[in-house]
Amino acid sequence: MILKRIKSLLKKEEKKDKEKKGLILFENTKDAMKAEKILSKYNIKVVAPPPEIREGCDLAIEYDLIDEFGIKGELEKNNIEPIKFIPIDDYSLKPLELIKIKEVDGFVMVRCGNMKITLDKEGNIVNISGGGCPDVPYLTLKLKGRNIKDIKEDETPKNLGYTLCAYTLNKAFEKAKELVMKDEG
Repeated sequence: MILKRIKSLLKKEEKKDKEKKGLILFENTKDAMKAEKILSKYNIKVVAPPPEIREGCDLAIEYDLIDEFGIKGELEKNNIEPIKFIPIDDYSLKPLELIKIKEVDGFVMVRCGNMKITLDKEGNIVNISGGGCPDVPYLTLKLKGRNIKDIKEDETPKNLGYTLCAYTLNKAFEKAKELVMKDEG
């Protein structure tokens, strides 16, 4: 059932790729994460910029080009200065997807950046791995062995941790929870 959901999500992503997009590059991850919150009303997605155009941090924001004027205004109003805005009109500039999903022997592993969360069929977190940030062991201790459906908002990686590893683990956590909840519905 989860595999069907994964294939469906991948088809939707392919459809979105055909729209005109741009990338916003940032000096550091703090600015990228802050911009994500500020720009939540726009159709944006945090991605990894392709190595050929990477400057500053390893996070970028993909956005609809039609929203560029409004996005620039929001960032300026909140004192966030991106390195640059780049239209994605060349396939070689396509950003790298941060989230990868893999199903193996009845387990689902969701990866974001270097962080991975693995669930069994019932939604129990059986493993958390990756990264090298100091809060990863703490996050693992707090989440491993629990059912993802039972974890409250204040217990999510973004609220327990403070590093890029916590941020990317939270992205993987959100996608894993989405898969589990869709599988139930």
